[in-house]
Amino acid sequence: MNLTLPRTLLRLTAPDDRGLRHTAKVQRIARALARHDGGGAFVSLKKRAVSHQVPKKGDKRRHDAKVDISDLDQILRIDPITRTCTAEPGVTFVDLVDATLEYGLVPIVVPELKTITVGGAVSGCSIESMSFRYGGFHDTCLEYEVITTDGEVLRCTPDNEHKLVFQMMHGSFGTLGVLSKLKFRLVPAKPYVKLTYDTFPTLQEYEAAIRKHATAADVDFMDGIIHAPNKYVLCLGKFVDEAPYTHRYDWVRVYWRSTGARIEDYLRTPDYFFRYDRGVTNVHPRSFVGRLLFGKLVSSTTLLRLAEVLHRFLPAERPNVTVDLFLPIAKLQDFMQWYRGAIDYFPLWCVPYRRVRYYEWIAPGYFDGVDDELFVDLAIYGLRQPRGRNYYKEIEDELPKVKGIKTLISHNFYDEETFWSIWNKSSYDAVKAITDRKNILRDLYTKTCRAARGL
Repeated sequence: MNLTLPRTLLRLTAPDDRGLRHTAKVQRIARALARHDGGGAFVSLKKRAVSHQVPKKGDKRRHDAKVDISDLDQILRIDPITRTCTAEPGVTFVDLVDATLEYGLVPIVVPELKTITVGGAVSGCSIESMSFRYGGFHDTCLEYEVITTDGEVLRCTPDNEHKLVFQMMHGSFGTLGVLSKLKFRLVPAKPYVKLTYDTFPTLQEYEAAIRKHATAADVDFMDGIIHAPNKYVLCLGKFVDEAPYTHRYDWVRVYWRSTGARIEDYLRTPDYFFRYDRGVTNVHPRSFVGRLLFGKLVSSTTLLRLAEVLHRFLPAERPNVTVDLFLPIAKLQDFMQWYRGAIDYFPLWCVPYRRVRYYEWIAPGYFDGVDDELFVDLAIYGLRQPRGRNYYKEIEDELPKVKGIKTLISHNFYDEETFWSIWNKSSYDAVKAITDRKNILRDLYTKTCRAARGL
C-alpha cells in the first residue's frame, strides 16, 4: 500500500483551524443546551447522518425540541505515529475508513453499515468482526469530550476524575449529555482481506471452532452466519497485500448468501468492512430481478431514511423483529435450544466478541457465574411476527436466564423494575446528575422503553 500522504490528509495531522472551528461548535451547542430549563420539555439532537435505531411508529422523540449538532462531522486529527484518530461524533465509518486507509490504518472496530457514525457506535454499543479480540468500538476509545445540558464541557478518560462518565457513555443512547469529540485507536491494515468459510453441521462444533480461533488469535476477523440448524458457517478473515480476484456485494451479489456457497473469497478492505451494507441476512431485495433493478439503490441508509419518512405506516402491533442479542458463549447452546423451540427463524448473524471489562452500565451481579469473557452477538433481522405473539417480549423474558442482554435500538417492552435489574441504575443516576441534571434528554428507560413506543 502506498503510504505517501496526500496534502489534504497531511493537514489532518498538522495544526490548523479545525480545532478552532470545533471549539466554536461546542460553545454554540453548550449555549443551546443551557437555554433549556427542563420543566418536562424534552430535547433531542438533530444530526446529519441517518439514525440506525429501528424506526418506530408513534415515537414521541419526533416531537421534541431539537438541538442541532449536525455540523459535528469532521475528522480533526489522524496521528500515524501514535496510531490514533480524533474525530467529531458525526463522522461516518465509510468516510473514516477512506481517510485512515491513506495512512495504512483503520479503526479497530468498523460497524457493518457505511453511515453508522463514531458517536453512534459508542452510544449504541457497536461491535464487528474484530471484536473477538478487542471488544466493542467503545473499548478502543481513549478519550471523550462531553457537553452537559448545563453547558459545561468535560474531558473524560478511563482514568481521570470523569472516568465513570467515560464508561457510562457506552450504551447511553444520547441520554447522558452530548458526545462532541472522541479519540480512539487505529491498527495497521492491508489493501485486501482474504476470507475462508468453514462450515459445521452442529452448534457444538461451531462453538468449539469459535473458541479455538479466539484463543489462538490466528485471524484478523471472525464472524459467522447460521444458515440453518444444521449449517453453521464461520467466516475467517486475514489482511493480505495481494488478491487473485475480488468480489463486491453492493448490487446483485448478496454477501451473507455467498458464505453458504463459497469456501474462499477476496474483498478490497473497504468492501469487506461494509459487505453487509446492502443487507444483513434477510433485509435486502430477495429476488435476483429485484436486486438487478434496485440493488444499487437499496442501501442501509436508503431503507432507514424511507422507513423514517413512512413511519406512520409502520406496523404498531406486530413490528418485524430486528434485534441483536449479546450472551456468553457458554450459554449459547442453552439459548439456541430455547430459540429452536420458541421461534426457529434463520439465518442469524453471529459475531463473537470479547468482554474486556465488567461494564459499568451492567447491573452489579448480573454476570455472576459467568467466568468466560467470550460472548456472541446473535442478530435476528427481518423476522415477521405471527398474530398473537410478541417475540420481542419473549426474547426479553428468556435472556436473563442465560445472562444475555438485547440492544436497545429495537422495540423494548421491559417494565421499569426488570430494566434496572439488568442496567446499572446507581451508576447511571450518578452520571445523569453530572451530565443532564435537568433530565431534558430523558433517562435511559424512558427514552428506549416508553417514549420510543409513544408512551
